[in-house]
Amino acid sequence: MSWVGVMPEKTALLIVDLQNDFLHKDGAYARGGQSNADIAALPDRVLPVANAIREHGGWVVSTQFTLVPGKGGEPFISPHLKALRPFLGKGDFAPGSWGHSLVETLQPADLCIEKVAYSAFFMTRMEWVLRKAGIESLYVCGIVTNGGVASTVRDAHVRDFHVTVLSDGCAAFSRAAHENSLSDLSTICRIATCAEAEVELSRVVARPHDQA
Repeated sequence: MSWVGVMPEKTALLIVDLQNDFLHKDGAYARGGQSNADIAALPDRVLPVANAIREHGGWVVSTQFTLVPGKGGEPFISPHLKALRPFLGKGDFAPGSWGHSLVETLQPADLCIEKVAYSAFFMTRMEWVLRKAGIESLYVCGIVTNGGVASTVRDAHVRDFHVTVLSDGCAAFSRAAHENSLSDLSTICRIATCAEAEVELSRVVARPHDQA
């Protein structure tokens, strides 16, 4: 896919679900025996891109997978997720909790969006917030490549956002699933590395009123 150039004030790093309950050693997934080295490595890999976005006046947007508590605090969990992750329970991914939060390495986010399904656009305020912020282009990173990332990217594409997926800024529980998803997504968006994104942002020419 062609690249239209970086306009930082209209660009966001969209971080999909890099939350404590997914990544931290004390989080829900680690307690359930679902740790993954590729996923755990993402925050440090993505941090230079986040810093470059901040330096040049762009936005950092965090999506946060959410298990909405019902009566007594027991969360609403869709049947397919319960079958895949039977260890999930009360308090996990609860709104406002430590586990629900973006990992410390990448904080703070300028905007945070709670989501209840794979796509960050499904029944959320995501599109409204991005439009209000004037965001037109997205660098997308996070987890999992074949789940939340892929679904969010496809929904962004049909809404005419210009999307770049950071190939080494995403991961899945299977490297084959990750690579296959990147191949599929390359038909609707641009694929770039975190290092390439840093270079693009570093080449931004100062606007006239920024020059002394």
